[in-house]
Amino acid sequence: MSRFLKHLFICNNQRKPEDARGCCAMRGAEDLLEFAKGWVHDNGLKGKVRINKAGCLDACQYGPSLVVYPDDVWYSPQSKADLEEILKEHVLNNRVVDRLVIPFRNKKT
Repeated sequence: MSRFLKHLFICNNQRKPEDARGCCAMRGAEDLLEFAKGWVHDNGLKGKVRINKAGCLDACQYGPSLVVYPDDVWYSPQSKADLEEILKEHVLNNRVVDRLVIPFRNKKT
């Protein structure tokens, strides 16, 4: 059994502005990270749900990107509202938010 019910890794990788791949940091990932941490705390989930910053998750074109473990579901929330939907639906209710899933990361081989 894992230590946490859910563990979210939110990419905060930063590249130079001229890098064509872009990066999650320039797309608001730091604000999303802080929002998620606050949401977990405000909803009494500290110690049950862990939010961590991550280096590059190699999903730059979808950024900001995050992955939920142990489920191995990859998301691209574009706003705090998107992230809150992931937290409410996936983290609390184990329902994948299909519209925010990064498609290439969740295909079964």
